[in-house]
Amino acid sequence: LVSRGIPFARTQVGDRHVMELLRSKGWVLGGEPSGHIICLDRTTTGDGIVAALQVLQAILCDGRPLDEIRLAMFRYPQVLVNVPVVGRVDLDCLTIREATREGERRLSGHGRVLLRASGTEPLVRVMVEGRDESLVESVAHEIADVVRACTRS
Repeated sequence: LVSRGIPFARTQVGDRHVMELLRSKGWVLGGEPSGHIICLDRTTTGDGIVAALQVLQAILCDGRPLDEIRLAMFRYPQVLVNVPVVGRVDLDCLTIREATREGERRLSGHGRVLLRASGTEPLVRVMVEGRDESLVESVAHEIADVVRACTRS
């Protein structure tokens, strides 16, 4: 995106955080990997039908078939490990921070690590994505093991 002059920013998970970022930057399009897409120039909430219509409009304006357009998009492998927990887990504790930093170092700038407590279940979600699927799998499970160990102590 940035290479094409399109501004990009990450925020915390949740429509509320996406909306706050959009408004603070004066942007109109944002979303989450879960599929929640917000088109502020069309509606004020994540709306799948509006997002689908916007994609269809872009395809029509482009003039190429979707199977050709999609070749420009590369999907990184992604692994999500749900770690069951009892009570709150301090995701900012030194051990978890170090494991996360080490995982990010191993991804060498070609991926990302996201840890967050589930808002609906007693889980910590460890998500890792990157170019190398086996590395992504390894990093995700290593960090999940550290989170698991921290919940037992």
